[in-house]
Amino acid sequence: MRNRHKAKVFKKLTIIDTASKGKAVAKTEEGIPIFLTEGVPGDVVDIQTFKKRKGYFEGKIVALHTASEHRTTPVCDHFGVCGGCKWQHMSYSAQLQFKQKEVSENLRRIGKVTPASTLAILGCETPYFYRNKMEFSFSANRWMTNEEIASEEEFNKNALGFHKPGMWDKIVDINKCHLQADPSNAIRNEIKRYALEQNLAFFHPRDQSGFLRTLMLRTTSTGEVMVLLQVVHSDPALAPLLDHLMLRFPEITSLLYVINSKANDTLYDQEIILHAGRDHIIEEMEGLQFKIGAKTFYQTNSLQAYALYKVAREFAQLKAEDVVYDLYTGIGTIAQFIAKDVKKVVGVDVVPESIEAAKVNALDNDIHNTAFEAGDMKSIFTQDFIERHGKANVVITDPPRDGMHKDVVMQLLSLAPERIVYVSCNSATQARDLDLLSDQYTVIKSQAVDMFPQTHHVENVVLLEKKDV
Repeated sequence: MRNRHKAKVFKKLTIIDTASKGKAVAKTEEGIPIFLTEGVPGDVVDIQTFKKRKGYFEGKIVALHTASEHRTTPVCDHFGVCGGCKWQHMSYSAQLQFKQKEVSENLRRIGKVTPASTLAILGCETPYFYRNKMEFSFSANRWMTNEEIASEEEFNKNALGFHKPGMWDKIVDINKCHLQADPSNAIRNEIKRYALEQNLAFFHPRDQSGFLRTLMLRTTSTGEVMVLLQVVHSDPALAPLLDHLMLRFPEITSLLYVINSKANDTLYDQEIILHAGRDHIIEEMEGLQFKIGAKTFYQTNSLQAYALYKVAREFAQLKAEDVVYDLYTGIGTIAQFIAKDVKKVVGVDVVPESIEAAKVNALDNDIHNTAFEAGDMKSIFTQDFIERHGKANVVITDPPRDGMHKDVVMQLLSLAPERIVYVSCNSATQARDLDLLSDQYTVIKSQAVDMFPQTHHVENVVLLEKKDV
């Protein structure tokens, strides 16, 4: 049913906290919460509501009377429009404070646990230009400002950028993004410039027409660059565009393309075609090398991934006789990172390409005490799996945002390892799983690691130890 809420304006309310999905929260005199964007705890503001839900409002700031001590000026011209860096208006020290608070509250409220020790959140030394992977979309129907629409002028509607939040068919054209270091912006802008000059058709999401569809850029801390261009159909114009990129940016290590005419632009069921260079880039960590392909997962903040893995390794308290399961292993980064400290590590992941990359990486790194299997976790992580590989006394698990499937949790309880190190990018689902494990396990330590500055997202690592029964 359509929301017919009549807008209200509340004067001089103090924003008191952050809330889920990066929002801020204030309360009316009656104690009714109002959730809004672009607010900072400590701000005194006028708020106009635009939705009334059961027990709360949604609103926007219409006047700022007193700025919070935590408020800063966003560095990006696209702040508030593209939806990517929702916390650029908040000091980085405050971001860390509120991320730590959210993790602790999720563990307490949802998981019903208070760790014996909560270590201080690990901040990121580079709070801008830290991402090693970015994905952009082409559109022949870009998002336009109200001023542009009202002017009735003729504008070029081609765009290469990010989806406007809440508008699946509108792309915000991006000039400079502060999340990925050069040459990311230069490559993206040059592709757009060349495409406009050559009159190449940008994708039209409503009728699935056009030529240029998406762009993925991946980089490594060692300076390697992968460019993957997704197009709707084969076209004689593709090769000249790719050749132009290699000429203009000789630092490109891997230049790939995909021809995709299906309804969605996911790559996992598509053939990746190599145009120039290698079909992968290489990341390094503690002398280990990891080949990263177009479809393989790698933590999106390379430098902070090292900090995260060191926390996980420390929490695991590894011994030379340990057998370790690395669940949701990806390309085997954690497994190989800890392999020298243990007897054996077994990694599992659902993406076959990732497991193949893990096997190759292990051989290239001269590691011979690892094993890797591909399959859906809830189906492959069974008693047969345990009999094949031997019983683990330590488990490291790093699931996606949805957390672990209940069947996986039950199998963990059946396995009953001495220690579980749970790495999570979503402390709410992590806390849910901790609650399911609580009868047999005690949460000893917790430490948040900030992988995603300028956003509300945060990783958290928890150590669980088996209770004496």
